[in-house]
Amino acid sequence: MRITDIQRCEVRPGRLVEWALSPATVTVAAGLPEDPRPPAYLQESHIRTARTVHEDGLFVPTWIGTAFDIPGSVDLDALQDALRGWTLRHETLRSGFRWEGDEMRRFTLDADDVSLHREDIGDFTDTGRLVQHLQDRFDAVASALRWPNFLYAAVIRDEGTSLYIAFDHSNVDSYSIQRMPAEIHELYTAAVEGRPVEESPVGSYVDFCEIERADADRIDVTHEIVGRWREFIRRGDGQFPNFPVELGLEPDCGLPRQKMMRELLVDSDAAAAFESYCRPFGGSLVGVLAATSLIVHEIGGQPVYRSVVPFHTRVKSKWSNSVGWYVGGAPIEIPMDQAPDLPSALKAVRAELQANRAMARMPLARVLRLLGEDFRPTSPDAYSIVSFVDARGIPGSERWDELAAYGLVRVSYGDKVCIWLNRLHEGLWFTCRYPDTDIAYKNMRLYVERLRDVILTVAGEQRASELAPHDLAG
Repeated sequence: MRITDIQRCEVRPGRLVEWALSPATVTVAAGLPEDPRPPAYLQESHIRTARTVHEDGLFVPTWIGTAFDIPGSVDLDALQDALRGWTLRHETLRSGFRWEGDEMRRFTLDADDVSLHREDIGDFTDTGRLVQHLQDRFDAVASALRWPNFLYAAVIRDEGTSLYIAFDHSNVDSYSIQRMPAEIHELYTAAVEGRPVEESPVGSYVDFCEIERADADRIDVTHEIVGRWREFIRRGDGQFPNFPVELGLEPDCGLPRQKMMRELLVDSDAAAAFESYCRPFGGSLVGVLAATSLIVHEIGGQPVYRSVVPFHTRVKSKWSNSVGWYVGGAPIEIPMDQAPDLPSALKAVRAELQANRAMARMPLARVLRLLGEDFRPTSPDAYSIVSFVDARGIPGSERWDELAAYGLVRVSYGDKVCIWLNRLHEGLWFTCRYPDTDIAYKNMRLYVERLRDVILTVAGEQRASELAPHDLAG
């Protein structure tokens, strides 16, 4: 999907209807006993960070979501059935946490106790007012500081309906978001036609949390992965890396506001040629990281490119279709005196990822707990990221443009840079969230243009090399 914010996802006026878990469902949840399955370390870290930042006097919305169209006249009862059916399919959406002292305790609703409450909010004729209302509602409901923590909204027009769905990040990741349009369309069509949907079993993220945490709790401070993270942090002067260009951040001034940058970076032909060039080294992710290391060295002059690369943790097929936050991070370090050009940078990045990728399966929050370091979180982002995903194989991706489908991120406050590159059928889509300073804008704009230049240059050379033998033969 094209990743953007609520302001840039083709919101159009219409009649707004919202669905949330019903008051009856919330009442049942309040009386539930503890579910012994613990939170994932990632969930716990996210919720504790949100609470800490809030206690420091700042509310930082961090929800993510999706927007997509349902063409034609909508059947609201069928849509409600589809949304409830989809909610029941994914156990994490009927599971939450309550605090007992300083401990998080899980509770989980039975499927029969889950119902949705529909509310007709009214007509919106002004796009700006509608966008602001949606953002305010998602900020209030899809929050790590409350439960239920997701909301469904539909904007109804004669020619079609747009769905806007937001979740606290503890429930979903980017892959979860990008599967939603096809799944909900399938359930809605079945509800309209009055037929059942043949569903394959979907793994529960709640079960995954229990398994992953049990595995993580088996290691101790002597484990190799703990030692490697310790050294990575030590070489970064006790900090996780930010994006290594000047961002204009003032010390001791709190979290700055952020802005978004998003655009089509290159078309499908250029993306394919770049992928072809990078394939011997591991593919486009390696290529993007290698290019990034060279560009930020050129801009900022850091002698070592240090980053934490996000990877999914859906290592078993039963988690493939599951909604949840299946993400870990692996550190990389590229000494730039050993990687002065793209071929050498590609080799260096490939070697780092081959050596470190498995580290992403160990939750970083567990490692930090074992290290005993004082990592009291002051920012919703522990470190900056450069993420690459080839989304073309996700079911329904060929219709995303037709359905105005977007992945939504909330842009609010933060001192880190988060970059998402999505390979779509139409090309390579770039999205970036960065601190709202003049120098950060200047350097991020320079980074985008240089990244485009590198990809286009490599793509042109690759196409020429692929055509050369044919030309000679002719």
